[in-house]
Amino acid sequence: MLQELNEIKRIRKKHGLNQKELADLANVSQSLIAKIEANKIEPSFSNAKKIFQALEELREKEELKAKQLMNKKVVFAQSTDKIKNVIQTMKKKGISQMPVMNKNNICGLLTEGIILKGITKSPERINSLKVEEIMEDSPPIISIKTGMKTILELLKDNQIVLVTEKGDVKGIISKSDLLGKIE
Repeated sequence: MLQELNEIKRIRKKHGLNQKELADLANVSQSLIAKIEANKIEPSFSNAKKIFQALEELREKEELKAKQLMNKKVVFAQSTDKIKNVIQTMKKKGISQMPVMNKNNICGLLTEGIILKGITKSPERINSLKVEEIMEDSPPIISIKTGMKTILELLKDNQIVLVTEKGDVKGIISKSDLLGKIE
């Protein structure tokens, strides 16, 4: 915990706060912040918790949100589309995955890998194979206000996440979209 206490000053300055402002946010005294930063005292657990909660809330406010990270151009496949046509669309648009719609509802996901598996299982059906026959479960759907930390966690186990506002799909975030936004 001592190492984390030494971080308070650095984090406070990173957010452009003086000791009084941090003290007010954490509901502790300014002198407590000064003494902690000078390594003169070790705060009680409850005061340390208040200070770190205040710093975490600042970090969350600054965190990039889905609205800033998403790609607004979402290309959907329809569940009844032929795989052959979807492959052409993916090549033309330069994309490697597509969410799948069925009657205006998101019902699945199609990726290059899923298509390759589907074709491998039934190579003789390449001309008649439909999206609904090989698609996988829908990708996660998040709000435009979802923070980057949550998005990173979701992308560990998913190819994409869809971004919605009031039920309408507004964008898509893929692993490469996210990596492109990291400076």
